[in-house]
Amino acid sequence: MGEIRSHGEDPEDDNHHKKPKLSSFITQSQIQQEFAHHKSGVARINNGSFGSCPGSIIAAQKRWQLKFLQQPDDFFFNQLPTQILRSRTLIKDLINADDVSEVSIVDNATTAAAIVLQHVGWAFAEGRFHKGDAVVMLHCAFQAVKKSIEAYVTRAGGSVIVVQLPFPVHSNEEIISEFRKGLARGKANGRKVRLAIIDHITSMPSVIIPVRELVAICREEGVSQVFVDAAHAVGSVSVDVKDIGADFYVSNLHKWFFSPPSVALLYCRKSSLSSELHHPVVSHEYGNGLAIESAWIGTRDYSSQLLVPEVVDFINRFKGGIEGIRNKNHNAVVEMGEMLAKAWGTSLGSPPEMCPSMAMVGLPSCLGVLSDNDASRLRDHLRDQFSVEVPIHYQPLKDGEGGARDEGGGFITGYARISHQVYNTIDDYIKFRDAVNQLLHDGFDCKMLGRE
Repeated sequence: MGEIRSHGEDPEDDNHHKKPKLSSFITQSQIQQEFAHHKSGVARINNGSFGSCPGSIIAAQKRWQLKFLQQPDDFFFNQLPTQILRSRTLIKDLINADDVSEVSIVDNATTAAAIVLQHVGWAFAEGRFHKGDAVVMLHCAFQAVKKSIEAYVTRAGGSVIVVQLPFPVHSNEEIISEFRKGLARGKANGRKVRLAIIDHITSMPSVIIPVRELVAICREEGVSQVFVDAAHAVGSVSVDVKDIGADFYVSNLHKWFFSPPSVALLYCRKSSLSSELHHPVVSHEYGNGLAIESAWIGTRDYSSQLLVPEVVDFINRFKGGIEGIRNKNHNAVVEMGEMLAKAWGTSLGSPPEMCPSMAMVGLPSCLGVLSDNDASRLRDHLRDQFSVEVPIHYQPLKDGEGGARDEGGGFITGYARISHQVYNTIDDYIKFRDAVNQLLHDGFDCKMLGRE
């Protein structure tokens, strides 16, 4: 899928909303103008954390906010429901859902996780799931998801099985093998696995997970429900929820889809359980279906949820549309990652085909990244002293197994997660390369920053 069709567009009408001619595609100078509000002089190679929003979309958001402020009653009662439905319909087509009723718009992936895990927690509390039955998740699941499991599932009697993601990783088969072992642990002693939480793209370390294969294994093994946490997916990898086959699928739209923060889609495959899903913020629409509940959770700024049509128009200004952007970002981040690894005598944490629009680049072992605190302090140091914004990951060595080595023979325990979005240029990555080279030249070690 390249260009995204706007809501209401007739695919048979060749005169409506034609694909732009080659000469009308957005230019590099126009791209830089769209992101001119980014702080000057900062190598912003961390799109994966908070995303990025073009100036034209920010302007459109202000127009929606003004519409509310001009006449709030008319906006909430007459405009808001129609416009949210318009956004949901576009999202349905984007992810290939069967019906718009399967698509809800929520604040972010954290909210979606709360919705799903609240539902599972109720099943434990009400006796539909047995005490001790399991939830299976990857060890690198997002921290908010882990906390939601603690808040909703473990306190209601569910147990948690954690699958260790191999990293550095070399193939899908390594992940599949570990996941099968996790399911087997979850089913031990006659227990049932009631929910599997699978990342489509893990956050840290960042790796594309073979999600379709893992969902299929869950079906074979009798897992009750499957929730795919795809916070980084839409705009970064191709998404087809029917092909993936999960019961629940969430993706932020403010990370890689150019929406302003914060907005996410939650797909819930239509089933007999659909009516049992509820937004954790209860308001007037409780009981009218999750999508309607989510569209009204009291007085608040809904503008980010209304901008999907404008974002689609922005994306379609690029040659190849969303697919063209994805391919460009993937190819560029792999190229930049390999450039950095070569400069530092290290390696990538996964093969190129397992990198989305992000890549994990090994840091030289002599930098001494030996804890999560070291990683955090090094990130701060790069920001404060070199104006480079990039997350740093600490990868502990496995007992007796060692790990990847750099050219100096040391074990690589620090990785930088670099991102590439359309506004990035090669200068951003050269700035990062040179910053690390300067640290190496100065004999820097993370212990110089102090350790707790």
